[in-house]
Amino acid sequence: MLFAEEQTHHLIRMNANLILSRTAEERELEKKRAELAALEAELAQRELDLATLQAELHTFESQYLKVAGSRYAELEEIEARMAEAQKKAYGEDYREAAEDEAWSVSDELSCSQTKFHASERLKKLYREVARKFHPDLAADEQERAHRHQLMIEVNRAYETGSEERLQALLEAEVNCPELRKGGDVAAELVQVMHQLARIKERLMAIDTEIAETTTSEIYQLKLRAEEAEARGRNLLAELVVQVDRQIAKAKNRLVHWQIVEQVSPSEF
Repeated sequence: MLFAEEQTHHLIRMNANLILSRTAEERELEKKRAELAALEAELAQRELDLATLQAELHTFESQYLKVAGSRYAELEEIEARMAEAQKKAYGEDYREAAEDEAWSVSDELSCSQTKFHASERLKKLYREVARKFHPDLAADEQERAHRHQLMIEVNRAYETGSEERLQALLEAEVNCPELRKGGDVAAELVQVMHQLARIKERLMAIDTEIAETTTSEIYQLKLRAEEAEARGRNLLAELVVQVDRQIAKAKNRLVHWQIVEQVSPSEF
C-alpha cells in the first residue's frame, strides 16, 4: 500500500514537472513568434530598401550605358589605332602626353534623364509580397528554392513598376505554406529559431550589399548627376559635350599619326 502511494506521488510530480516544462516551452515559443513577426517586418522593409536602390541604379546605369558603350568603344578604337601608329613611327619608348579626360554619355539623353520612381502602393505591395514569399521564411529547402524563384519575379516586377504583377503574385494560390501553429510546440520552436537565424543572416547580407552598391563608381556618378540637377545643371548632357570634343580631337590626332607613320623619323 505504501509503495503504491509513493508511485502515485512520483507520477504526480512527473506530470507536474512535464506541465511546467511544457508551459515554459509555450512561453518561449510565444516570445520567439513575436520576435519573428518583428523581424519579418524589418526584413521586408530592408529588402524593399535594397530593391529600390538597385532599381534606381539600374535605371540610371541603363541610360548611361545605352549610348556610352558605343562612344567609349569608338574612343578606345581611335586611341588603339593611334598608339599603333605612334609605336610604328617612334618605337616602344614613345609616349604622347595625355589629353584632357572626358566621360562618355549620350546626347540622346534628355535634359532630365529617366529615373526610377516607386509609388507608395508599389512599395506596400512589395513589402506584403516579400513577407509572404521570402525564402528565409520557408519550412524546408525545397520550399526555400521555390520561394527564391518567386522573389526573383517579385524583384523584376518591382523594378519595372508593375503593380498589377505584384498584386497578382500576392493573390495567387501558390504553394507557399506558412508555419503551422498549434502542433508540436518543441518542433515549432526549433523551426522558428531556424527562421530567426536565417533572417538575421540575411539582414547582415543586405547591409553589405547596400554598402557595396553605394560605394560603386556608377553610384557615385549617379549622386554627382543628382547634385548637379539640384543646382539646375545636367551633368550627363555636359559630359556629352566633353566626350564629343575628345572624340573629335582623337580623330584629328589619329590622322596626324597615320601621316607620321608613313614617314621615316629621319626625314623630320
